[in-house]
Amino acid sequence: MPRLSHIAGWLLASLLLAIAGGVQAQSAVQQQQQQQGIDQPGNNAPVWREVRKEAQEHYTTVKGRETGVLVQSAGETWRQIRNGPVTFYGGWLVVLAVLVIAAIYFAMGPVKLHDKPTGRIIERFTLAERWAHWVMGISFVVLGITGLIILFGKFVLLPVIGYTLFSWLTALSKNLHNFVAPLFAVSLLIFILMYAKDNLMKSYDFSWFAKAPGFFASKHIPSGRFNGGEKVWFWGGVVVLSLALVGSGAVLLFPNFDQVRSTMQQASVIHMITGLLVIAAAIGHIYMGTIGVDGAYQAMRDGVVDETWAKEHHEYWYDEVKSGAKRAAGGAVPAGAPHMKEKQ
Repeated sequence: MPRLSHIAGWLLASLLLAIAGGVQAQSAVQQQQQQQGIDQPGNNAPVWREVRKEAQEHYTTVKGRETGVLVQSAGETWRQIRNGPVTFYGGWLVVLAVLVIAAIYFAMGPVKLHDKPTGRIIERFTLAERWAHWVMGISFVVLGITGLIILFGKFVLLPVIGYTLFSWLTALSKNLHNFVAPLFAVSLLIFILMYAKDNLMKSYDFSWFAKAPGFFASKHIPSGRFNGGEKVWFWGGVVVLSLALVGSGAVLLFPNFDQVRSTMQQASVIHMITGLLVIAAAIGHIYMGTIGVDGAYQAMRDGVVDETWAKEHHEYWYDEVKSGAKRAAGGAVPAGAPHMKEKQ
């Protein structure tokens, strides 16, 4: 019995000490909050820390999904991912893509023709194909530039141009990004439907991959209407990455479909990663389609190419057009129909 009384006394003393310690700790927190209220009036950080710790729904006058979650801890995780690995590695990926393209250009120059133009031209792209390409391409460039400003502007532009100009530029970028995005989405689907058939892989594309490094040195590598590199860009960059970009962007652009915050955060991470990947790849595509290959830009601008250009860059397609197996822009034509004409 004496031993039990000692134990009970020890437990009672421990409980009293714990209560006293809790009261002192609470008193210390209250004193800290009171002092902070004097030093930093209007700072409610301690209150919100307590709200964040409580794993329960709170009361709000506006009712809806997650409206009772006043502080979502995953938001800080999203911020760290966005401003950490996505910004760091994504930024260097874009810079590396630019440096690689610059190195190729200054080391090898543009890909040029070996023979002189014949003056006979072949239709390479129809008017509808060119419109689909340019609408999608221009809207993509607008989205890419504004997206880079939104993601990297705080780190790159703000220290240079200041808060006023940066706030104006960021607001403009956000609105352009939001309103141009639907145009890109619609034109992307049209573009995929138009170009999918001619981007199916053929057996000779694997030979093109094996000889691809020589392409930049102006070596002749036969291919179909589109070469292996263009097909990889189409299926990887245009179809997979761009569709993922559009899907994740739709989740962010239309929050009125009652997505929860975690869904928006996950979509944001996917949108940033796929956007950076497709921008890095598009830098290479834009280079090859403008100054990287002589005549490539004129082909998409005017829709026609010289016979020499067609033969040296897309020999298998040229042979099909010349034999009458295909019309110049890719579709079947009646036998004996004209396929080429003299350039005036």
